[in-house]
Amino acid sequence: MNCQNKNYTKGLESLMNNIITEKNKKRYLPHEINTRKYAVEMYRNCGDINYVCRKYHISRTSLWRWNKKYDGTKESITDKSHKPKRRHPNAHTNQEIRWIRNYVRRNPRITLCELWMKLKREKGYTRTIIALYRVMRRLNIKFYKGMNIKDTSKKKHNQHYETPKKIGEKGQMDVKYVPNECKSKDIPEDKKFYQYTYIDEATRERYLYWYEEHTPANTVDFVLRVIQYFGYKPKEIQTDNGIEFTYNKANIKKVHPLDELLKKLGIKHHKIQPRTPQHNGKVERSHRNDNERFYSYLKFYSLEDLREQGKRYLKRSNNIPMAVLKYLTPKEKRAELETYGMINYAI
Repeated sequence: MNCQNKNYTKGLESLMNNIITEKNKKRYLPHEINTRKYAVEMYRNCGDINYVCRKYHISRTSLWRWNKKYDGTKESITDKSHKPKRRHPNAHTNQEIRWIRNYVRRNPRITLCELWMKLKREKGYTRTIIALYRVMRRLNIKFYKGMNIKDTSKKKHNQHYETPKKIGEKGQMDVKYVPNECKSKDIPEDKKFYQYTYIDEATRERYLYWYEEHTPANTVDFVLRVIQYFGYKPKEIQTDNGIEFTYNKANIKKVHPLDELLKKLGIKHHKIQPRTPQHNGKVERSHRNDNERFYSYLKFYSLEDLREQGKRYLKRSNNIPMAVLKYLTPKEKRAELETYGMINYAI
């Protein structure tokens, strides 16, 4: 008896599911123009709205609306465009759109922040960066792939990292391999080049220099160049555990040349945990920008040529507005902090 009840219940559930599926197939489908025309004509002939709605699977509201608009032609019951007939009073003007197109045409690699700040300072552009992004998407203005605006909402971390607020309080240093695609055919394939990068965490100002090897000797030379470029000695330098920065991973007992130099200069050397490049996030993120803005278009013929082109790129990168700096450039952020006395370094 129990088996019969179970089979009956399963059969009833299957039947109800089939009925619901068939109803869902028939309801809320877009009605063709001929369906609307025949439904209105039948309603005008018989006057039975319930019968017409059941026959064509339409609602009373739709039938009344079509009946009111129908004048004997199919065009009268077609869906009209909902696009406004007039432009919004606050829409971008033709002059503003010409400004945007001209800047992007002259510099296809311009970033969104850089474009927005140029428009504000040189043309008196008063709109927000979100409005600029939307109008470029709407007009299908092709822009540099790094221009896409991102959600800058803060994500939750287990430990909150306090970014230094004073110049020279802390900096991050790392080495990047120069892609082989940038080398000319005259350079041997096995020849490698390396980019040393230092970034001040408070201002995001950077210094770059290129070498043929990433060795402790080149690291010492780079630190001296950093001090000469910035004009001060930072309180702390953070690096990873590469052999060009420390001997901890190589199990070499002698003191690393970089540690000797930093101890002599009174600079603290902070090494991040192994296999955690996210702890050096600022300099790692800047390397990704280098790939997009510099190396994807670079072609060099010698180390001297690479350094010369890199020097021009460094000047530009330190003058690009950044959202994290409230749309100031690293140079402007440094000048602002120096004005307010936010300095923590030794000359």
